[in-house]
Amino acid sequence: FSYFQISEPNEFDIMLVMPVTRLQLDESDDTGAFYYVSFQRTPKEKGLLKFLDEDGKLSAFKMLQALREIIKQEVKNIKDVEVTVARKKAGSPAITLQIKNPPSEISVDIILTLKVQHSWPRSTQGGFKIEQWLGTKVKRDMKLRSLYLVAKQNKTEKVLRGNTWRLSFSHIEKDMINNHGNSKTCCESDGLKCCRKGCLKLLKYLLEQLKMKHPKELEKFCSYHVKTAFLHSCVTWPYDSDWHLGDLDHCFQQCLRFFVDCLQKSQLTHFFIPQYNLFSLEDKARHHFLSRKISHELNNGFPIFHE
Repeated sequence: FSYFQISEPNEFDIMLVMPVTRLQLDESDDTGAFYYVSFQRTPKEKGLLKFLDEDGKLSAFKMLQALREIIKQEVKNIKDVEVTVARKKAGSPAITLQIKNPPSEISVDIILTLKVQHSWPRSTQGGFKIEQWLGTKVKRDMKLRSLYLVAKQNKTEKVLRGNTWRLSFSHIEKDMINNHGNSKTCCESDGLKCCRKGCLKLLKYLLEQLKMKHPKELEKFCSYHVKTAFLHSCVTWPYDSDWHLGDLDHCFQQCLRFFVDCLQKSQLTHFFIPQYNLFSLEDKARHHFLSRKISHELNNGFPIFHE
């Protein structure tokens, strides 16, 4: 697979992180991923009081609205590049900037994130099984880090009020992917190289290409789905010897088969929250569609990479 260039990145995510103290988190449903957020006592950050709803919950919707207005004003002051704020996408936690700049257009998602000193919620127990792969010490250290919550609407809420926040582990995921070795020297200058990152890039690239071909049928799939499948694969095959650099095609296909298996069962468990299935059962037909498309690629030497 070394002979094709993976497309230039043209989408970027920026987390706008706000440190907040003494928050209370209450689960908003049985996924264990979505929470209502309220203050245990009057916050030091007095400016946040205007974003509370009538129940005293911190409203993600109100905060996003205010942030969108600030960004719109700021964008007007940018002179040398053409930057526009994209229209709001329903249920999306991001405010998207389109940056017109030949040769290509770039989109930047700004994601409103609360950073809280809070122990990981009960729903995360039994998830994040990295003991064999990265070790118990790494796991313990990561669990001591701040908790991130992103402004994300919970679609299963009875009344959609837009005041839910979803747990985010993207800072932990980034760390795991950057320091991905079972041995501490994996991919360092004097250590053995592995193909884990190459695998993840190929998985994302394949999904991207399939989505371009079938935008309607595959609109609900995103790179987070393949990233989650990849992290589960790292746990299933925890040793660096499972990911030799020269075995990229074998490892890539192994990850893909695991993902196809998830699609066929309509079950992709969130890496950190074991009770949360990232695949909604009402989308079974879509899961089967994607599983057929991937199986076709797998069995025919990936024609989509040569188009």
